[in-house]
Amino acid sequence: MERHCNTHRTTQGILIALTLLAAGATFAQTKTPTEKKIYCWNEGGKQVCGDALPASAVDSARTEFSVKSGMTTAVVGRALTDEERSAAAQAADAARDQAEQDATQKRRDLAMIESYMTEKDLRRAYGERTALLDETLKASRLGVANLRLSLLSLLRQAGDQELSGAPVTKKLTDSILQQHAELLRQKQILLVQESDRAALGQELQSSLERYRGMRAALEGKPPVTSPAPAAPVKN
Repeated sequence: MERHCNTHRTTQGILIALTLLAAGATFAQTKTPTEKKIYCWNEGGKQVCGDALPASAVDSARTEFSVKSGMTTAVVGRALTDEERSAAAQAADAARDQAEQDATQKRRDLAMIESYMTEKDLRRAYGERTALLDETLKASRLGVANLRLSLLSLLRQAGDQELSGAPVTKKLTDSILQQHAELLRQKQILLVQESDRAALGQELQSSLERYRGMRAALEGKPPVTSPAPAAPVKN
């Protein structure tokens, strides 16, 4: 009885092995063979074609054709140089930065629409910033004017001393130099403030245009534009 069981298990194992071998043979027969290709590339100013791509042409631009159909299956560009890869990486970085800036601006515009129900509200918010800058400009211009008058007074004193034949004192000379340096510094500050004021006016106009566009889109109306505001008059 034990011999019969062992014989049965052996026969069953042989059948399983034959079944697996048959399945493997069937898979090998049905596996799709790799399609043969023809490669064409330029070499020494001439077009070269072949059924194999040599190592010397791996980085060259090429066109691949199906041997069976004769149709183009792929067009491969040449490998980029180090300089071209660097330029492409820089362009990709610039595009990514621009996309981030656009996304940030879109979030700001959405926040602007949610924060200001009307254009008047938006103008009022900018008006507060504008008034503060205008007051700062007024004070700076007055300070520059006073420094200029003070410097002229010191220069006049020095001129009077020279005309009278007396030497200009070191104290007066130092005061003139210090006053002149301070005047130059304050004038530079004033230029920056005037630039900030002009930029704020441009920012207001740009914000108004975007606000109108987004508000019109929400309401299904065409946006309304207005002329740019005049630049602030310098005193």
